[in-house]
Amino acid sequence: MIDKRIGKRIKQRREELGLTQEEFAEKLGLTTNYISTLERGASFPRCEKLILILNGLETSADAIFCDVVNHSSNYRISELSEKMQKLPPEEQKRILDMVEFMIKQANEK
Repeated sequence: MIDKRIGKRIKQRREELGLTQEEFAEKLGLTTNYISTLERGASFPRCEKLILILNGLETSADAIFCDVVNHSSNYRISELSEKMQKLPPEEQKRILDMVEFMIKQANEK
């Protein structure tokens, strides 16, 4: 069974780029029906089309597979770091203090 989270991430990234399914399909030389099928999680692209789609989304495979591949924590750490940098300094400190506390607790187990 195809993991629907992958299709959801493809759709999310396409929308972040401000593209409709039609515009995205045209940009890649694919059909709108094919893009719709991917986004619903009803099918999965072959390697060549996956690369085309990732390039069209201007993103990495980690960004699309981060919640389905077990070893993608480096991507998530990087993504969270970028989001944190956009927060006010006091919020950054609060979050870092919480994470540091949680790491300390994890190490004590």
